[in-house]
Amino acid sequence: MDRLAKLLDTVARGGFPPPDGSLTVLPQPSPRDAGVLALTGRSVVFADADPGRIRGLLPPGDLGAALGPPFLTALCAAMGREAGSIDVLLALPPGAPVGRFGPGGLATSAGLAETDARAHPRVARALAHRDDVRVWEARGGTVLTGRGVTGRWEVAVEVDEAARGAGLGRQLAAAARGLVPANEVLWAQVAPGNAASLRAFLAVGFLPVGAEVLLSRPGGTR
Repeated sequence: MDRLAKLLDTVARGGFPPPDGSLTVLPQPSPRDAGVLALTGRSVVFADADPGRIRGLLPPGDLGAALGPPFLTALCAAMGREAGSIDVLLALPPGAPVGRFGPGGLATSAGLAETDARAHPRVARALAHRDDVRVWEARGGTVLTGRGVTGRWEVAVEVDEAARGAGLGRQLAAAARGLVPANEVLWAQVAPGNAASLRAFLAVGFLPVGAEVLLSRPGGTR
């Protein structure tokens, strides 16, 4: 297991590194995936760029600088990449309680079924950013799984406008636990302003572990 994968697995299970204000620079886990991860009092850059140069772009003593526009702009210029949205990074470790819905319960209660549909914008984005993407649909919503940074299992949920406000997002988020291997941590990235999605994932047991921004190649691919 590489250092970034080990770090992610550790924080997902509650083992956070010391909040000492330090910056860790790690190699990219793949040619596609580069980014910045902010934990409590600590930042991690995973990028194939000179560590000394990266450190030189950060003002000392500013704990939030690694996710600030000046640093991200400079880092992207140095790498020829573009910063995506800054997301809350949430994790659901194996064996964690999954709200009151239960993993996989949606499969029978609302007709969750796998589909090969690829036209939905959420699916198109997932295919550009993840491997092994699979898609399930229920009446009024869609849930996707795939393997992202370091091969971690990630989930995304989309609820149709007409079906919002009835708890379907929570059911889809809970059902995702049963759609990936039981011994794997399940991850979700949610924009901080998407309060409805954030509440849905928190309600079923996902825990915030940090914030993350991924750096894509021009044109939207990582």
